[in-house]
Amino acid sequence: MVDDWRADRIGSALKGANPTVLRRLDAGFAVIGDIQFLPGYSVLLTDEPQVQRLSELPRAKRRAFLADMDRLGEAVERACRALDPDFRRVNLEILGNTDGFLHAHVWPRFEWEHSELVGHPVWLYPLENWRDPAFALSSEHDALREALGHELDLLSARDAGPEGED
Repeated sequence: MVDDWRADRIGSALKGANPTVLRRLDAGFAVIGDIQFLPGYSVLLTDEPQVQRLSELPRAKRRAFLADMDRLGEAVERACRALDPDFRRVNLEILGNTDGFLHAHVWPRFEWEHSELVGHPVWLYPLENWRDPAFALSSEHDALREALGHELDLLSARDAGPEGED
């Protein structure tokens, strides 16, 4: 079945079968979100499927996961700023209320969002936004996907440098 990867997002990423994977990072996978009502929405998945909470990782792996979250957040910020002049900021969240595996949400925020929503959590968006096929990840998002991957590559190269900073 085409959507089998959705039942095991981490396992399918480990097998190279998750089509949303942008890049393999140090402690997980940067993936583009299934829905794109806020273009650039991405998720960091742990590379350890049994891990449900950040506190379950050894301290070094926790730091690596948080560094990956920072890298993905910066990549989303850079790509979205380049693609949309109304880019505003990035929100980073580790929630874990629905999916039973460690992951972090990276939400770009824009000036064009409705005023009653822009200053509040994304989770307050109407249910229609989450289910509308018009916002589903598709080939229309290929340029966005490419931009996110490019920024991740640049940031990974920077972080691998002698001092880890530019």
